[in-house]
Amino acid sequence: MIRNAFERILFSARFLLAPLYLALAISLVALLLKGGMHLYELLMQLPTLNDEQVLLSELAIVDLTLTASLVVIVFLSGYTNFVAPVVMQKDDGRPHWIAEIDFSELKLKLMASIVAISAIKLLEAFMNIDHESDRELYWLVGIHLTFVVSTLILALSAWFSRHAHPTDNGQGV
Repeated sequence: MIRNAFERILFSARFLLAPLYLALAISLVALLLKGGMHLYELLMQLPTLNDEQVLLSELAIVDLTLTASLVVIVFLSGYTNFVAPVVMQKDDGRPHWIAEIDFSELKLKLMASIVAISAIKLLEAFMNIDHESDRELYWLVGIHLTFVVSTLILALSAWFSRHAHPTDNGQGV
């Protein structure tokens, strides 16, 4: 009896995550506003910018977009995995991949997004190489390579895990 009550409390505590996922959803407004500011600056300064400066401005918007996508993946699939399943119906306009992402896939998607964001930052630095020190570039490359290697290790561990646990019919997932 005490054990059942304790377990009910523990499982109910997962709903404490819901306000954090809501906060992430609302934080998209900040990314949207920041992207709008970058776009406004780009359009206002466009006549005076060279091609490289335009590309750097666009990369900043791409970076914000990737970050926003990462936030969406976290709050939607996190809510579905940890708080409550989202009921999906045909033609409801919802992306059905959300309900199908398990925790392992969520980690891989997060790491892939982080690698992409890191690559954008690295590209921005190399596009602006005259204003970057060698030390900063080395750090950016090192951090990016760390993310890439971490993602590869995570992907390999997920792959081995799937192939080590065959499905009921004896075939790998």
